[in-house]
Amino acid sequence: MRAFIDVVEAEGFSAAARKIGRSKALLSKYVRELEDELGVLLLNRTTRQFSMTEAGHVYYQRASEIIRDIDSLKDSMSETSGDARGRIKLSAPRTFADAPIGQSLIDFCAEHPEIVLDIRLDDRFVDLVEEGFDVAIRITWLQDSSLIARRLTALHLILCASPELIAKFGMPERPEGLHERPCIVDTNNRSRGNWHFRNTDGSLLTVPVSGPIEVNSPLVTMAAAVKGLGFCILPRFVAEAELASGRLVTGLDEFTVKDGGIYAVYPHRRHLPTKVRIFVDYLAKWFKERENMDRENL
Repeated sequence: MRAFIDVVEAEGFSAAARKIGRSKALLSKYVRELEDELGVLLLNRTTRQFSMTEAGHVYYQRASEIIRDIDSLKDSMSETSGDARGRIKLSAPRTFADAPIGQSLIDFCAEHPEIVLDIRLDDRFVDLVEEGFDVAIRITWLQDSSLIARRLTALHLILCASPELIAKFGMPERPEGLHERPCIVDTNNRSRGNWHFRNTDGSLLTVPVSGPIEVNSPLVTMAAAVKGLGFCILPRFVAEAELASGRLVTGLDEFTVKDGGIYAVYPHRRHLPTKVRIFVDYLAKWFKERENMDRENL
């Protein structure tokens, strides 16, 4: 069962063999024996193509749940002995990992060498249950869902632009002024070209914007803003270095939305695996210490 799951998640026998350190022939043997035992074909495989059958899709989803339950049972036994180990399958945005706060993941691995952090970087919102993730990092305004969420830190969005662009077009006094100015749209943002702000009375204000570039990357968005291509909205943690250097300048601070956050989210389970609890607790502590250091430096 584990061999089948490894092959599916690695999208091939060779890739799975390299990942888990077993031979391709052994994995093929295990999957073939599993298919013989079940009496159904789980994988369509040729020399060049690989895909799951309909039965394979059904079996993968249920088998993943069973394996997670088995691992959770093992974790609960480890908790009794005070020993935490195992693998955590983590989904995180590239923005998180590429920014300075991505250091939190490296620090966790260094402090907990018995826990393997299997990080999958993807800016989309993965389906934790269907895709077999233990936990995900999400940078968002969290909405009601079937997931459990723990807020790690606040999300501070900023409107910014290069000093040269501001000198040319001027900083608008209100968000509506952005409609007449060039803007860089990060398409990872669900609102895309409709930017959200808050009036001083707390009401939501939406401003349609457009400009010379649309891209699904905050880092490329920031680079375009530094180049003077337009105004942009970024998480502050992405733009910290450029703000400190003066290559970007903020504006409309009183109108930016401030009720977002960075969250660790995980599926509802009767028993949260010890390794996941340790990981989430570590991130919460890491961000708390970072906030305290930032306040001391003010």
